[in-house]
Amino acid sequence: MLCVPLTLGHALAQESVLPEVEVTASAESAGLGLSEPSATGSRTGIRGQELPASVEKLDARALRERGDFAVVDAITRTTGLTSQGTGGNGGMAFSSRGFAGVNSVGVAEDGTRLGVAAGTINYPNDSWGYESIEVLRGPASIVYGAGTAGAVINAVRKQPSRESSSEALLGVGEYGTARLGLGFTGPIGEIASYRVDVYGHYSDGERDLGRSQGGKFMGTLRLQPSSDLRFELLADVSEQKPEDYWGTPIYSGRVVKRLRDENYNVSDGVIRYEDKRLRARAEWAANDWLTLRDEVYYFQSDRHWKNVENYAYNPATGKVTRSSYLEIKHDLDQRGNRLEAAINAGAHKAVLGWEVSSADGRFSNNSPYGGTSVVSADDPVHGVWSSPDVTRAKFDTDTTQHAFYFEDAWRFAEKWQLLFGARRDLSDYSRHELVSGTSFDKDLAGTSWRLGLTHFVTPDLSVYGQYSKGYDPVDSMLTLSLANSSFKLTSAKQAEAGVKQQFGQGLGEWTAAIYRIEKDDIITRDPVTPSISVQGGSQHAKGLELAAVLRPTKNWRFEGNYARTDAEFDELIEAGGADRAGNRPSNVARNVANLWGHYLVGSWQTSLGARYVGKRYANNANTLTLPSYTVLDGAVSWRYNPRATLRLLGRNLTNKVYAAAAYGSSQYLMGDDRRVELIAELKF
Repeated sequence: MLCVPLTLGHALAQESVLPEVEVTASAESAGLGLSEPSATGSRTGIRGQELPASVEKLDARALRERGDFAVVDAITRTTGLTSQGTGGNGGMAFSSRGFAGVNSVGVAEDGTRLGVAAGTINYPNDSWGYESIEVLRGPASIVYGAGTAGAVINAVRKQPSRESSSEALLGVGEYGTARLGLGFTGPIGEIASYRVDVYGHYSDGERDLGRSQGGKFMGTLRLQPSSDLRFELLADVSEQKPEDYWGTPIYSGRVVKRLRDENYNVSDGVIRYEDKRLRARAEWAANDWLTLRDEVYYFQSDRHWKNVENYAYNPATGKVTRSSYLEIKHDLDQRGNRLEAAINAGAHKAVLGWEVSSADGRFSNNSPYGGTSVVSADDPVHGVWSSPDVTRAKFDTDTTQHAFYFEDAWRFAEKWQLLFGARRDLSDYSRHELVSGTSFDKDLAGTSWRLGLTHFVTPDLSVYGQYSKGYDPVDSMLTLSLANSSFKLTSAKQAEAGVKQQFGQGLGEWTAAIYRIEKDDIITRDPVTPSISVQGGSQHAKGLELAAVLRPTKNWRFEGNYARTDAEFDELIEAGGADRAGNRPSNVARNVANLWGHYLVGSWQTSLGARYVGKRYANNANTLTLPSYTVLDGAVSWRYNPRATLRLLGRNLTNKVYAAAAYGSSQYLMGDDRRVELIAELKF
């Protein structure tokens, strides 16, 4: 396993103490996270109030209150983010600030990302075991590398504690839904502590073949022999089997509502994601100004799909023609190490680091995915999967990546802070075609940076401005194809300004931001010879974002956000010479809003939430429309005592029929029906 060990000296400075990392949710913890350090927005550890960037935090309390058991549900309640998750991309694909997909919106856990292969991100899927889920909007390459022009999502784990405690979650609901979550933490001997989280869920689903299930184990062992030295070992295992659903066929660009609950997949369809993760961490406070950290990790991800994925509806015959009998397998391993030095010297909070990773994968499929069948639209006989094309290993890839980075938060005056950082990413990629025997290599490189200035009008009110540069790949970094091997990384530049304020006496907090992002070197077609792809297209997005948490009285709390995004292509020619300049990119909503209200009286709390997603286009031609929709959710909870709470959750209360995402040009993935679930939350 590739690693760089951290050498620890014997003489530890006695006055150096590692920061306390145990986290507990207080009664007033539900907020935007302005008063807390933001590891997602900057590795310097400055607070959200100080950061010249847009960061939003959903803590464990908010996740429980809203019933956001899936990470995707939590993320789509944050400012401006919408889901475009499907069975084919792992379900963890999002749109933010005008840029969409797994190659523009990254996903991390505790600040570490698994490289994107074949357009798929599937981990972390469930929110159990996480203290918070945070979102950094806008180019995040300075912290997370390429593939984050729109945003990065970071799930922050719950930490071990020296105080023993246990928690449990039990849930039952419609469509045979059941879930169980267990969490334990406590001391081991004089210097050790542990944290274990276990979670499982099952549902029969609202349509035929709608069964979904999954489970995971998350474990952390912490050793702290002294106040300035800490070691951690982490081991996680996860298996997910989402619903074998690939969408409902549309006709004339519209949903056929009576087919909403039909499923046209085969009876033996497969979607399965298996993930295993091992990590080891060391942290040493060498003295009162220098802390050294090292993390070595091994990630393994195995994925398997076997389904019929494309459906065409013929209203004249009442039949659906099925095609694309796909079987695909990913066998991906990634090893890596991050070595980092944090410096706290006077007015400076700085960090220097080096990351190295090596990923290799084998990718199998049955291309060209032959096979067709015809079934009734209203009463389909699902049949079994069968294709004339043999599934076999098609190609291997090997990718080595290095990143060198630094950041410095300089408080050069009482009311002024300058944040500057830069990162250099180097990637060495090779691909070997197992059928033809051909191979190719590709080197990619990019330098990201961010310069931000924060002015503290008062200790609780700050205004900021920043300019940053990041990169996105034209294709998934770990499965770059020969057709795209001649292209470099696309570049994204952002200018942003904003304001952040915390109200006194716990009354709440709010943020506002305006931005403009320009992305160059996207793939387009040669205007003279449209059959040739070239790098030279461009697009931009500008917008306004507002977010607030208000507590006007001890009984009332309101949470809301709104995002306005104006995005368009400046230069893009697609196949056949079609000019898309002036069009809105696919999967980008112009308006997105969320609003929640909570009323607490005695031991009872009532919550009502609304989510609005504006019209989106399912293609760059802007000829296929995903209509706007509003969904209402609610919850009623009863706190029996400080250790036991019952919660009744209702999702899509009006049973709204809406399209959550598009899958190709002939089908939409429909949003969930109305459903009710009863949850018991226990602490021991």
